[in-house]
Amino acid sequence: QVQLVESGGDLVQPGGSLRLSCAASGRISGAYFMGWYRQAPGKQRELVATITSSGTTNYADFAKGRFTISRDNAENTVYLGMNSLKPGDTAVYYCNLHFVLTQIDYWGRGTQVTVSS
Repeated sequence: QVQLVESGGDLVQPGGSLRLSCAASGRISGAYFMGWYRQAPGKQRELVATITSSGTTNYADFAKGRFTISRDNAENTVYLGMNSLKPGDTAVYYCNLHFVLTQIDYWGRGTQVTVSS
């Protein structure tokens, strides 16, 4: 079993910045991706960014140029730096761990990001 715990969500003004963290613990072995997804009220959960163990990243179009995903493999931790935040970025942000071999996904409980003046 794998546990994911997110932190860093907050209320921030438009144009502001936040850094989200997600710490993974438990049975973690083999190749896996980590990533961030978000879900706004009344909308489906959507991909924000993912990162492989070798550091290859993938971003949703809305995140390119504003968000940066990174990870610390030794600590099984993934980060999401977010700049130039907009009200449309308001959502619950979820951490994801995806095992490549088994295609099993684990999710955190989410952290709320609210962008408002």
